[in-house]
Amino acid sequence: MEHLELFFKSIFVDNMVFAYFLGMCSYLAVSKKVSTAVGLGAAVIFVLTVTVPLNWFLDQYILQPGALVWLDGNTETPELSAYAGYDLSFLSFILFIATIATMVQLVEIVVEKFSPSLYNSLGIFLPLIAVNCAILG
Repeated sequence: MEHLELFFKSIFVDNMVFAYFLGMCSYLAVSKKVSTAVGLGAAVIFVLTVTVPLNWFLDQYILQPGALVWLDGNTETPELSAYAGYDLSFLSFILFIATIATMVQLVEIVVEKFSPSLYNSLGIFLPLIAVNCAILG
């Protein structure tokens, strides 16, 4: 019962998009046609689905303090690794934004190639996915 309550509370009460109207400008601008709104929504879902796990992987295995110990293969005593002292966490924001921007550019290229009409109708709002995904994800 607690999980069901949490589920409905997350969707209807504490939903970031509805509570703060995040990303609504793009959707309101392209929602004149259902197909355009669905295309933008699918692009956002795709970008978030790919970048969130990728950013988690980058954070866990590259950016966190001592995360690079896997590079020398010393798994039994990671504190003795040559890479144990490295802390690249200061690069997290830049790397996360670069990952999101790369995926958005990939989506933009694919949409332009396979659906020029959708690409033309989305216009400037397709690159704005990067900003929305950076805030939401």
